[in-house]
Amino acid sequence: MANLDPQAKFILEQLEAAGGPPMEQLTPEEARQADFSALAGVPEEVGNVENRNIPVDGGEIGIRIYTPAGEGPFPALVYYHGGGWVIGNLDMVDVPCRLLTNRANCVVVSVDYRMAPEHKFPVPVNDAYAAAQWVADNASALNVDSARVAVGGDSAGGNLATAVALMAKDRGGPPLAYQMLIYPVTNHAFDTESYQENADGYFLTKNTMVWFWNHYLQNEQDGKNPYASPLLADDLSGQPPALIITAGFDPLRDEGEAYAERLRAAGVTVEATRYDGMIHGFFWMPGILEQGNKAIEQSANALKQAFSAVKTV
Repeated sequence: MANLDPQAKFILEQLEAAGGPPMEQLTPEEARQADFSALAGVPEEVGNVENRNIPVDGGEIGIRIYTPAGEGPFPALVYYHGGGWVIGNLDMVDVPCRLLTNRANCVVVSVDYRMAPEHKFPVPVNDAYAAAQWVADNASALNVDSARVAVGGDSAGGNLATAVALMAKDRGGPPLAYQMLIYPVTNHAFDTESYQENADGYFLTKNTMVWFWNHYLQNEQDGKNPYASPLLADDLSGQPPALIITAGFDPLRDEGEAYAERLRAAGVTVEATRYDGMIHGFFWMPGILEQGNKAIEQSANALKQAFSAVKTV
């Protein structure tokens, strides 16, 4: 087993020293008070940032649109934040979204989907799909090339991005050029080696994941739905090419890598990278983790390459 990265070790020591109850002992409202923005670093300037609301089934949700400087139309990444479908918000991923906007030279649309337990499965995933559809439908108004729209996200957001790609195939659109999955949740199960090895002590714990899933699902049966557990999908052929990033010290490591294998077996082009010494959440900690910066750089390069491979309108 690789060694824990010294910068990640420092974060874990700081969190331990700060004390506080484990997340699964908190109410969702209490858990949502956690603020990790100091780990993200200073927000980089982008061409333009706009907050707006879009309609979804049963209401509306917020989105934040980051547009790079320069002339469009630009490719676009529809991004879903992590937080176990229960916590997290647009601010938590503000820094990585800005970095991706500038480095991939694309519009990033960060989605404030409705969260559990107030809105259980399938509401968050339906919101996520509606946002991707909205971006495709409103591409010209957003200065976006509708032929070059990708989905992406971290953790539960990676799960939503994966599910949106499955839904897009099942529903005949919108066409997606790429999926960028950062340590995604892909299966409602806790039986992998990485769950055993990293159950405790590495930021995201097994007990917290159980807490997240219990808030997200209406019942056990929902956990078998491929839109909740994409690893259980019967057929992954025809999925968009993918980048899957995992972390060595993360309970979710093995299910992310298993999904990469399933995609490959179905003939999908996959770039899969494990950041050996890293913990869950490192993608939105570039202010303090060098490997977080590296992962954002890798993701931006993968997006650029994928977008350039698409014949533009």
